[in-house]
Amino acid sequence: MFLMYVCLCHGITRQTVVAATLDGASTTKKVAMATSAGADCGRCRRHIQEIIKATRIS
Repeated sequence: MFLMYVCLCHGITRQTVVAATLDGASTTKKVAMATSAGADCGRCRRHIQEIIKATRIS
């Protein structure tokens, strides 16, 4: 199984971010509150935003 890590600071995968988005996290701040992804250095926030946008479209 291939895991794509979105947040290296906390070891958060794309699947975890998608799940948080499907559970209602509609901003990077809400994803950070739900998963810790993007809560530290912030380098992953742009990718998280792309995941949120893609999840809304599907």
